[in-house]
Amino acid sequence: MPRKSKPADLAIFGTPPEFPTPVHVGRPNLPDRERFLQAVGAILDRNILTNDGPEVRTLEERFCDLTGAGHAVAVSNATIGLQLVARALGLKGRILMPAFTFVATAHAFKWLGLEPVFCDVCADTHNLDPAQVERHLKGGVAAVIGVHVWGRLCAPIELENLCRKHGVPLLFDAAHALGCEGFGRRAGAFGTAEVFSLHATKICHSFEGGMITTGDSALASSLRQMRNFGFSGYDRVEGLGINAKLPEVSAAMGILSLGSIEQFRGVNQRNGELYRRKLGSLPNLRFADPAAGEHSNHHYVVAEFLSPWPAATRDAVYQALHAEGVLARRYFHPGCHRMEPYASELAAAGLRLPQTEALCQRVLCFPNGSAVDPGIIERICDLTALILAELPTVQERLARP
Repeated sequence: MPRKSKPADLAIFGTPPEFPTPVHVGRPNLPDRERFLQAVGAILDRNILTNDGPEVRTLEERFCDLTGAGHAVAVSNATIGLQLVARALGLKGRILMPAFTFVATAHAFKWLGLEPVFCDVCADTHNLDPAQVERHLKGGVAAVIGVHVWGRLCAPIELENLCRKHGVPLLFDAAHALGCEGFGRRAGAFGTAEVFSLHATKICHSFEGGMITTGDSALASSLRQMRNFGFSGYDRVEGLGINAKLPEVSAAMGILSLGSIEQFRGVNQRNGELYRRKLGSLPNLRFADPAAGEHSNHHYVVAEFLSPWPAATRDAVYQALHAEGVLARRYFHPGCHRMEPYASELAAAGLRLPQTEALCQRVLCFPNGSAVDPGIIERICDLTALILAELPTVQERLARP
């Protein structure tokens, strides 16, 4: 298909989309298929499919090796991982967290009857603003939940010091941060506990799953009991628990996926550099880069549409790319505090988070990962440049019913 070079070529004007099969922001990174099928065969031969089998124990060991954490506890997904940690710590009342995160972070605690208190973020890091956190800590909260957005570490040393000073646990939603490191430590070795996602779209996955890391042996022991209905032996239940176990076949995928993390990281970095070469010279477009001194997994390609472009510019690019089959994402639009049930509950309070709201109006994430090759990225970048070059015409067409 010839490259699109003028406004009339764009799909919003009725032409075929550039990508009839949609290109997603995240498609699964897949390890060697034959090795995985061999692992599945071994699982079937052992006839141990779940209940803390050898694959799960190996995956937990590999996580400790990768993160430097003292303990790793595999669970069925990261959302329930956050909930198990909250239960194990006996958290009650108000929980401080950013609104600039995937809504699952807030939902996990709200589902338990805890009250999310949303805090603003820094414009440059997209992570919790420690100065805002300290102000909230003076008002009293049960715990602080940091999120390593895009894999950039969430001010871990400052937050550890603040939480130690005020005597509250510090948890991290590390869903984006597997393989990231900085401040002399790796993600997974900060705070009271960190929770990783092993969902299919993360840099490494176990189809669906999660991992809790902690340096606290008593907490790890409690988590292991809680993920298995509270059992500590065949007939002994020592407390409230639930079924949060990870099956063996998922753990096998996780082990192989972790074994390929450097390969996946290299592809991500190559892709990100290509986006920057192709689009980085456009005025008022900035890519979110890893912090100096941090080692990133480069899993997210994040562009910000800066002033004087209004939010409508980002949204026009988003809509026009979707028409072409490029399913770019407006993470984390419109912010958790603007979603239900939080929006209704906070309406009377008039909560304003200016940095969060600004980011939600200007961020766009582009497709990345091993399913996206350089040729696809070249075409996505050409489309994006064309849309921005012909922005008034594009916006006029999008405004029509």
